[in-house]
Amino acid sequence: MWPLLKKLPPSIVALLLQSLAVVLMLLSINVMGWHDVPFLVAVLCGLLAAMLSFFAGLAMWWLIIQLLFAPALVLMLAIKLPPSLFLGAYLVLLLVYWSTFRTQVPLYLSSNKVWHALEHLLPVAKGDSSFTFIDLGSGLGGVLTHLANVRSDGRYIGVEAAPLPVFLSWLRIKLGNYRNCRVQWGSLWDCDLSQYDVVFAYLSPVPMEKLWHKARTEMRSGTIFISSTFTVLDQAHHETVQVDDLHHSTLFIWHM
Repeated sequence: MWPLLKKLPPSIVALLLQSLAVVLMLLSINVMGWHDVPFLVAVLCGLLAAMLSFFAGLAMWWLIIQLLFAPALVLMLAIKLPPSLFLGAYLVLLLVYWSTFRTQVPLYLSSNKVWHALEHLLPVAKGDSSFTFIDLGSGLGGVLTHLANVRSDGRYIGVEAAPLPVFLSWLRIKLGNYRNCRVQWGSLWDCDLSQYDVVFAYLSPVPMEKLWHKARTEMRSGTIFISSTFTVLDQAHHETVQVDDLHHSTLFIWHM
């Protein structure tokens, strides 16, 4: 069973194991006589789901989710909140996280200090010539608009898969009248990296090896690949920049 689960995305594995725990606990209710203690059943269900997830090799934060999911569900039902509230929350989360279950790249937002650090990594201004910068997973567009403001000689493009961040980025660009940057809705894997002088990514550990191979294949000689926080295993970086922000971010830099 476990080798089969390893081929599935962690979110699907978590869902299957949570469902298995629920079924097992429902079968135990009649045997143990737990009809009148739903919260106890929920706690035991969470413990069972977390245990199964541990043996399946899921990350620690998945274990916490598995542990709390059933008890939180019982508590929310006890409060008797209107169903429309849950539907609204689900739709907002869907618009924000969209394909995170498949890509395993949640919405991470770069700090202002990272924005300022990136200023010093951009190509040196050369007369009327401009450079191109792409933010893979551009979130709310903070990196794009900041750099577009301080280095107007560049052209800044963001690609983001989640609809709500794309809309908010587009609104931010329009309201700020940033004519040298834009954001597009889509997958970073569909981008041709040969068009850009600087490629920046703040993703997660999961796609970094694949992204590295894409960058090595497509990026031109003399261009720069920058990853915030997450490095590429077994690939020595040429430079690092330590950022004194809340997360102690590190910018890993490769000269292609």
